Amino acid sequence: MSDELNLTPELTLSPETAAAQAPAAPSLTLDAAGSSAQAAAEAAQKEREANAVKVDESMLTEAERKMVDEFSQKIDITDSNLVLQYGAAAQKNVAAFSENALNNVKTKDLGEVGEALSSLVVELKNFGQPEKKGIAGLFQKKKNELEAMKASYSKAETNVDKIVKVLENHQVVLMKDIAMFDQMYDLNTKYYKELTMYIIAGKKRLEYLRTHDLEDLRKKAETTGAQEDAQAYNDFANLCTRFEKKLHDLELTRMISIQMGPQTRLLQNNDTQMLEKIQSSLVNTIPLWKSQMVLALGLEHGRQATAAQAAVTDMTNDLLKKNADMLKMGTIETAKEAERSVVSIETLQHTNQQLISTLDEVMKIQTEGAQKRKEAEAELGRIEGELKQKLLELRG
Repeated sequence: MSDELNLTPELTLSPETAAAQAPAAPSLTLDAAGSSAQAAAEAAQKEREANAVKVDESMLTEAERKMVDEFSQKIDITDSNLVLQYGAAAQKNVAAFSENALNNVKTKDLGEVGEALSSLVVELKNFGQPEKKGIAGLFQKKKNELEAMKASYSKAETNVDKIVKVLENHQVVLMKDIAMFDQMYDLNTKYYKELTMYIIAGKKRLEYLRTHDLEDLRKKAETTGAQEDAQAYNDFANLCTRFEKKLHDLELTRMISIQMGPQTRLLQNNDTQMLEKIQSSLVNTIPLWKSQMVLALGLEHGRQATAAQAAVTDMTNDLLKKNADMLKMGTIETAKEAERSVVSIETLQHTNQQLISTLDEVMKIQTEGAQKRKEAEAELGRIEGELKQKLLELRG
């Protein structure tokens, strides 16, 4: 995507297919339970209809209304190629946008970030733990506790630095992706606006043609009774229906564009949450861990210094006991604090569950969308049957 995006809606007759939905046919029943269920369904349907969004000129600005008015007058539904390509550019843009969003999700593996954070937690928690070297290791005592602690720290620090580099690389990628999602959202908004204007312009033109041109043809056919006049009326009615189907197809594409808006934000929020977790680990967890290790090394130095004076006097011996008690308490408190500061696995589990839940919701939305399109296709078949029957009645 380019840095500078043209987000102004554009209408064109160069470079699109559709059909209008009709309400479900009413049904009758003598079953009381069925009647109650039907009444509840009808009430729910009425509520849905009351909250339904109407695609009309109220959605447009004054400049956009003027553009739609001028554009609708140029629509010639007798031009089959124009009808076929009507709104096609906007539909292709939405299709390409959906493909880009899908590719972005497919090529991104946030699991790598989670693994890196988990490795970091394990590395910090295992610091200072004795290595397992078999049965012989159980009986082998360390000659120098301080040197052992330094060696353990050096090994842990090396591993932590490697993990930090991995996290920093993921951080850069996530920041770029978050900025890209902003551009994708703005582009999708533009495509949605263009489709809306195409639909409004088409409906406006279709209404005019049906109330003027089609009505004139009908009156002429009734007046003359000529076969060619009746056929002309029938042909023009078919053209209106075809264009109406094209507009419905644009409405379906518009709904896809509407859904892509929140889906894009969900993907962006996932990246933002993961970026925040990485940032917290880099600026809080790791520096705190290092400071705790420095404190532990300092305490060990102090312990050895006081131990060297143990044999000087009984007073020194008593002092050493008190210092040992204080060091024990300080070490315990430090260990508790260190453990509390690095335990972030619960947060990672929560983030992972939220990601899984979000993906489940997206899959549910997509499944429901597929079902609705299937129902719309069946309804379009019924609409076409009704139209054919009406034409037969006209000829009769």
